[in-house]
Amino acid sequence: MRIVVAITGASGAVYGISILRELTDCGIETHLIISRAAGYIIRQETGLDPNQVSKYAAFAYREDDFAADIASGSFRHDGMVIAPCSMKTLAGVAHGYAENLTQRAADVTIKERRRLVLLPRETPLSPIHLENMLKLARLGVTIMPPIPAFYLRPRKIEDLVRFTTARVLDQLGVVHDLTARWGAEFRLPEAGEPGTRD
Repeated sequence: MRIVVAITGASGAVYGISILRELTDCGIETHLIISRAAGYIIRQETGLDPNQVSKYAAFAYREDDFAADIASGSFRHDGMVIAPCSMKTLAGVAHGYAENLTQRAADVTIKERRRLVLLPRETPLSPIHLENMLKLARLGVTIMPPIPAFYLRPRKIEDLVRFTTARVLDQLGVVHDLTARWGAEFRLPEAGEPGTRD
């Protein structure tokens, strides 16, 4: 598989990094874009250098590289995820305003009818944000705000990030075992067991 990952300038860079690393660990060819604003946020929120993050990917591109393979519909891939997705990027994708490589790659993904998953990171959401999300959802784009679930009884931030990462991988059709699933394999921990708070 080939997956395009874009990290844009909203809080929550850790989601994009986690998704990228898990895809790489699953043996998937990853194509990464880190926006300039995302580079700043990666440093602020994680202490990592964007160049370090780029090394997790098979291929990395500048956001102004319109000659990149992923800018063309003839480049075959299995899906794209923008995590986190800023409201500026959301608006650009919703209106076909491909001013950078992330927006162009997303535009291509939509026109070629491939999977596109967006993790919009903003709160509260304005009517403008909601209308842009609805427009894209009607085109088949998966709108997936990184909302944590607590039924797995997370004990640390990494548990919450792992949950969202697992759900994104599901949307991309990637087989994984990052978290337990509801049903036969799922059991709430008893009091005193790991994952609980007394």
